[in-house]
Amino acid sequence: MTTLARPGVPVGGFKTVGQIRATNNLVFRRDQNAMGIAVELLTTHTPGGPVVDDGGDFVGFISEFDVLRALEAGKDLNRLTAEDIMAKDRIAVTDETSIDEAVKVMEEKRLLSLPIRKNGRVNYSITRHDLLRAWIGLGVSIEDRAG
Repeated sequence: MTTLARPGVPVGGFKTVGQIRATNNLVFRRDQNAMGIAVELLTTHTPGGPVVDDGGDFVGFISEFDVLRALEAGKDLNRLTAEDIMAKDRIAVTDETSIDEAVKVMEEKRLLSLPIRKNGRVNYSITRHDLLRAWIGLGVSIEDRAG
């Protein structure tokens, strides 16, 4: 793995997804309104997020593609919930998953975001941007770099 030597980056680079700073903290509730989700995805420039039930258990994932499919089918987002349009596959990795493995999962499953389980719960996702940033050794996002 080729990385930059930068403050805040472990010697030899980042190894697990739990070591990197994720830029996708969105988590949706299964009963959340689909139009509200679409607006949140647009305003945060985020490709999607995990969906949890009332107990906080991971039940699916909703992406911009899911919203687009509902619209293409002529559905009214104001009358739908996350559960109505989410993908029910519960693809996730743990915070101990290697960056290499996370890249493979995202590539094989054609994902833009990958939910991360930490302490048995999914509380955030990583994006391809996060993985690329970690792979080359940027410990924080480019926008947060100190001058």
